[in-house]
Amino acid sequence: MKSVLILNGPNLNLLGTRQPEVYGAETLAMVEEACRAHGAAAGIEVSCFQSNHEGALLDQIHAAKGVHIGIVLNAGAYTHTSVALMDAIYSVEVPTVEVHLSNIHARESFRHTSYISRAAIGQICGFGSFGYLMAIDALLQRQLRNEAS
Repeated sequence: MKSVLILNGPNLNLLGTRQPEVYGAETLAMVEEACRAHGAAAGIEVSCFQSNHEGALLDQIHAAKGVHIGIVLNAGAYTHTSVALMDAIYSVEVPTVEVHLSNIHARESFRHTSYISRAAIGQICGFGSFGYLMAIDALLQRQLRNEAS
């Protein structure tokens, strides 16, 4: 069965309680369940992983090669600082969609820079948790196009 990996970085374990006016009231468990249900409806498995540790996220990206058709990555603050995550995405060549709950381009200027977007096939931001579902759909459409080629 095809699968997609949902990766969430630092502080996303605090969803629902951390700045709900910015990040929404849904918990990470709710977001993950919505992703799994969305994937199941499309006939794919969705695996989820969250860590506050950069190395753990790197390990998940490395392990995704040959296992998942794509990665949905909300790297949190690592988006703006992690060359290591960018390099890992380039290295494994697994299509990756960058997702953010808030519109990072409408926030503080330091959030406008994304190392992840340099390696990702696209970026979705500002749509709350719906962005994760959009990212899953984008990866599925890419897979279908590749299979048709």
